[in-house]
This record gives sequence, C-alpha cells and structure tokens, in this order.
Amino acid sequence: MELSISRTTITSFFFFFFLSHFSFTVAIRKDIGFKFIPFCKNTVQGRYLLSDNNGYVCNAISVDSKSRCCPQTGKKFSCHGCNLLSQCCNSYEYCVSCCLNPGLTSKEQVLKMKIAKPSTARTYESVFDYCAGRCRHSSESVVHENAYLSDFHHCFSLPSNSSGVNSTLTEARLNGINVVVGRQGESCNSVCKSRGQSCVPNKLVVLNHCDIIQKYMSCKGGCLASVGTDQPAEVVYDAPKYLNPGSCLYTETQSILSCDGSHQHTKRLCPCA
Repeated sequence: MELSISRTTITSFFFFFFLSHFSFTVAIRKDIGFKFIPFCKNTVQGRYLLSDNNGYVCNAISVDSKSRCCPQTGKKFSCHGCNLLSQCCNSYEYCVSCCLNPGLTSKEQVLKMKIAKPSTARTYESVFDYCAGRCRHSSESVVHENAYLSDFHHCFSLPSNSSGVNSTLTEARLNGINVVVGRQGESCNSVCKSRGQSCVPNKLVVLNHCDIIQKYMSCKGGCLASVGTDQPAEVVYDAPKYLNPGSCLYTETQSILSCDGSHQHTKRLCPCA
C-alpha cells in the first residue's frame, strides 16, 4: 500500500510540474467542410463575349472555369449599345445584361409569362432565362423575312400582347417602318407597293392597338374591337350606319391579320418598309 501511494504521489507531482512549465494553444478548425463555389448561368454561345445571370458581361476567355461566372469588375446590368426607348441592342450579350436590370424588367411579370402555346405552356424559371431567350433574333426584328430592320435587333421588351406594355415602347418597335394610311378599299400590299415598298406582316400586330391607331387616324367614332383581316383600320364616314362610320377598328384575334386584307368601307393602317 505504501509503495502504491508513493508512486501516485510522484506521478501527480510530475504532471503538475509539466503543466506549470509548458502551455498549449488549442486550435479548433471551423472550415473543415468544402468551400462553397457559386455557379452561374451564362450565354454560352458567344464567340467573344459572355453575359452571366449576375448581370455582368466579360470576354469569353476571362470567365471563371469552375463557377462559369464573369469577373465582377465591369458594370453590372450594362446597357452598352442599347436603345432604352425601344429596349433593343446591337449586341446579344449586352441585351441580356441590360434586360436583367430589375428597373427595366419586372420579375413578377416575366415569371408569369407563358413560353409556348397554352396546351404546352410553361413559365420561365428565372429572369435570366427570359432575357436569354427574348434577346435572340425573332420575327419582330426582320423585314421581308431575310433582313434585319436595323443593327438594334436584339430586343428584350415584353411581347406586344403582354399586359403593361405602354404606347411609347410599342411605337418604338416601329423603328425603320413607314406607317401609312391607305385609301378606301386598299390592301396594305397595294398601299406599300404604291410607295415602292413592301408590307411587313409582323408589324401589323404592333399597329393593332387603339393608342397607336389614334396617332395616325382621327377615330372620331371611337376605337372598337372587331374581326377582320383588314384591321387595324378606320371606317369611312359614308359607310352604312351599322358599320359605325368614323370608328377605328382593331382585332383581338391577331392571327388573322394580313397584308392582303381589305374592305370596301375601311382605310387600312399599314406598316411599309
């Protein structure tokens, strides 16, 4: 028993002696897990430039190989080379960057939009998806189906049949178009041909709004919804009373709009180029 106590005493003595002469700093690592690396969507098809979903534009060789993000050194939501009135740009990548600006594109409105026809419709998952798709070339950017209306053919404005589109932006989409009031009974093909130009079918949709029609026609009898391939148009004053003489007409069935349409009692509003 005495030997056992003696050994315990000696062990304790050396233990406390060791602690009194040496000190330790214990470090606890808090970053044991994997480091988070953000991942960006970007416009991958660009030969020279890319735009990412953060709103930055960069040279394709400077994009981060892991995150696919642009360096955050340039201007965010850059509208370089863009016309903010028409919301059209001469560069696809800057169109996407400009479109991502919350002050120019409403997230709530975009995410409710349908991408396809109602039977197969789905909505956009993000504003970036909308901008990347909307800024690509579309039928609204071309004339005669094989030439661009202007260098500013990357547009991010909401489609004309979307709610909230004001008349200023709608009219801005008529850049490069001569809006002509035809003679009674004339088709738009005839109206434009007489000026040495051609009717631009996809711009009939742009003209098919009361606030636009009223800028070019008197519309003293009001602006009424109707059905006909001759619209937008104005009913001549000597037309039968049941046709509402002096009224301007637009159609809610835009698919029937045609450059060939005509009516013996109306004067058409035509887009020529």
